[in-house]
Amino acid sequence: MRFQALTRLIAAVGLLSVGLSGTAYAEADTVRIAKQFGLGYLPLTLMEEEKLFEQQAKKQGLDIKVEWLRLSAGAPMNDAILSGNLDFASGGVGPLLTIWGKTQTNVMVKGVAALNSMPLYLVTTNPNIKTVKDYTEKDKIALPGVKTSIQAVTLQIAAEKVFGKGQQDKLDAFTVSMSHPDALASMLGGKSEINSHFGSAPFQEMELADPRVHKVLDSYEVLGGPHTFNTVWANSKFVNANPKIVKAFLDALEESMTRIKADPAAAAAMWVKAENSKIPVADAEKIIRNPQNEWTTTPKKILTYLDYMNRAGLVSTKTSDWKDIFFNGIHGASGS
Repeated sequence: MRFQALTRLIAAVGLLSVGLSGTAYAEADTVRIAKQFGLGYLPLTLMEEEKLFEQQAKKQGLDIKVEWLRLSAGAPMNDAILSGNLDFASGGVGPLLTIWGKTQTNVMVKGVAALNSMPLYLVTTNPNIKTVKDYTEKDKIALPGVKTSIQAVTLQIAAEKVFGKGQQDKLDAFTVSMSHPDALASMLGGKSEINSHFGSAPFQEMELADPRVHKVLDSYEVLGGPHTFNTVWANSKFVNANPKIVKAFLDALEESMTRIKADPAAAAAMWVKAENSKIPVADAEKIIRNPQNEWTTTPKKILTYLDYMNRAGLVSTKTSDWKDIFFNGIHGASGS
């Protein structure tokens, strides 16, 4: 009798363990993704409109609901990731490296993939500004986030090259945090203090179409070649608990990029409609087809940005391997 009772007890504990294990390892049924403004987020927009993520999740045996959010800069993305209100954040390299550096001893936020490599332009309506040396306290530069956005970090790198080491923040006092759509409206409206915008596609191209606007700076020139503009990142707790979801996300992202390359015209039309953009579809297609704009999950010059941010004291964590900054889902890429 005692043996039978013991056997039943062991069996019951075993069933309980299986049940608890199944609960512990069940993947999320709702996934929250945030994106920002601009054509740099085209792969995510296509994923949203065509439900590519949900379709790839079904291939993994999962039935998920995807919630798409919109934030205007990397800093609120990082706040949402840390508070647990967001699963996948997206934005420039600056915010990714900032949160990566701050979390390597706790929640360990890392990159999931790059979204593209694209040049960023600093443009102005002030005819007296030919280079960054010409900015004065009368000029204001709109960018997504002061100090931490990829535009802000690129501007600091440019300032360091022009004014010398220790002078990287010389232009920071002239910068103002503003979403790209608002910056475009403010600069072209001519009724605010904003006379410059360090933006991204398609806003920079829309601005340059105005005869009053000219380009001051090109990020590819500052960085010495093509670099990643946008990335996606997440925290380790979510990634470790949801391996199938992360694989489905990466598969959907690759499928999205394949579709963009195969049919830029369709991608342009889809993006203009989804974003209710004022840019003509033909102009959006031209940007998508621009050889300088590469739709790829491979990170480029991430370490160049990190080296500067380490040197400037913006990020204390260091590494000489880009793979330390990204989860292993893209470690097979030839990143830098």
